[in-house]
Amino acid sequence: MHRTSDLNVVETRTLPSPTALLAELPKTTAQAAFVAHSREDIRRIIFTDDRRFLLLIGPCSIHDVDAGRDYARRLAALAREVSDRVVVVMRVYFEKPRTTVGWKGLVMDPHLDGSHDIAAGLRLGRTFLGDVLDLGLPTATEFLDPITPQYVADLVCWGAIGARTTESQTHRQMASGLSMPLGFKNGTDGSLQAAVNAIKAAGQPQTFLGINLDGAASAVVTRGNPNCHVVLRGGAAGPNFSPDHIAQTETLLAKANLPKSILVDCSHDNSAKKPELQPEVMRALLTQIAAGNRSIMGAMIESNLSAGNQAFPVPKETLRYGVSITDGCIDWPTTEALVREIHTALAPRFA
Repeated sequence: MHRTSDLNVVETRTLPSPTALLAELPKTTAQAAFVAHSREDIRRIIFTDDRRFLLLIGPCSIHDVDAGRDYARRLAALAREVSDRVVVVMRVYFEKPRTTVGWKGLVMDPHLDGSHDIAAGLRLGRTFLGDVLDLGLPTATEFLDPITPQYVADLVCWGAIGARTTESQTHRQMASGLSMPLGFKNGTDGSLQAAVNAIKAAGQPQTFLGINLDGAASAVVTRGNPNCHVVLRGGAAGPNFSPDHIAQTETLLAKANLPKSILVDCSHDNSAKKPELQPEVMRALLTQIAAGNRSIMGAMIESNLSAGNQAFPVPKETLRYGVSITDGCIDWPTTEALVREIHTALAPRFA
């Protein structure tokens, strides 16, 4: 008989079940309470009259957990300083979509050597999320693989579906069952309709193929996630954070009977993929807020200990500490100054 399956599969490695990993690395009572409180804070900013600003900030991706903890400690102290006007959430991104090939993130290749030790990556990612929560920082991540949330989602306060996957039925279904507020980015072509359609789909009950906590293939039935919103990140046609773009987004959301609640990604095509321009995008948003805009409820910024990025793959020992191996970031001094600038600019909102 001719073989007709697994012709291109070299190896299948058994992973621990979500139940086993969660038992090995359980969340603490304090972490669970903090996640629940942070999710509610974020939900209120997105959907109610809470006038605090949601700031999602941190490395493009986590590849060095020691540098990540160093960054998190600094950010936690800064977050406490501005907490009356700004809710700071740290980007803790473990999965990276690639246009063709490349390093796919800490979960997929934690040793940065192509060994793809996913079991170790899941353990490392879950441990790191707990470390960040213990500092009093809410966590944010992008969900890329539909199985990963079973291992880490209980420690995530805000989630994202990226520009490449917003149109994916698989990701819309997955989002419908996630427990945290979640942002859908506009498509890489700049299309907003895809994100609006995704929000509506994720808000509805869905049934889809997945795994349960024991790792068994299952039909997953959801009630729908009511806490989804749009994220503007620019597109092939250029940035989309101007007053005209914001007004167009408000109109599209209203037409779809969705709340006019907008988060702007200051990176990617909104800054022409030049990380040093992110502060200028942020200042443009603050100008709109000062002029009376009430739909811009938050922003996302890619930031690290040091500026820019570095080429990868290279030998691990040659990597510079605190420098991104994916998208370029602003450095810590710029980050610190910008967060304080945001806090000061928002003062009239609370007068």
